[in-house]
Amino acid sequence: MKTYKHCQSCGIPLKRDPQNGGTNEDGTKSLKYCSSCYVDGVFTNPEVDTAKKMQSFVKEKLKEMGFKSIIARILTLGIPFLERWKKK
Repeated sequence: MKTYKHCQSCGIPLKRDPQNGGTNEDGTKSLKYCSSCYVDGVFTNPEVDTAKKMQSFVKEKLKEMGFKSIIARILTLGIPFLERWKKK
């Protein structure tokens, strides 16, 4: 199975996820998604259903954490290329 360094939904480095990854439906750790995006095999924010919406969501979270707008924008540029969004 492929190993990922970043959540394939939001782009957070998986090593920074306090839960060490989300969980699959069977309770096993997800090797692809973080615990903020994926719990029990379901995406946690169903309204965030496109890469563009995820970029906006993550930008706002980064700004809340104190990142400047330009840095938040740069950090979210790769989101459309993550596996979850490639198919859409």
